[in-house]
Amino acid sequence: MTLEEAQKQVDTWIQTVGVRYFSELTNMAMLTEEVGEVARIIARRYGEQSEKESDKQKDLGDEMADVLFVLICLANQTGVNLTEALEKNMQKKSIRDAERHHNNPKLK
Repeated sequence: MTLEEAQKQVDTWIQTVGVRYFSELTNMAMLTEEVGEVARIIARRYGEQSEKESDKQKDLGDEMADVLFVLICLANQTGVNLTEALEKNMQKKSIRDAERHHNNPKLK
């Protein structure tokens, strides 16, 4: 699925199942909540925190998909074409960071 297809699919789901988009502010709060859930799994599964028994069944991919879903909602609501935005962002990073990471002794 392309980003464009994802944006269309989310919009169709919102219009049919979800009734309407939540406000941008509500979706921003939801995005923060979903990112927190991803952070919790990462911190406990890959970091130093011990993983609680209740966290062991959590699906990291599913939580990341929740983040992506809400991000797509916000993009749809604010008129952002994620394909164009990502392409532009990758170009910016490629120019700005062309040598930066190669010259970083911390990465060697």
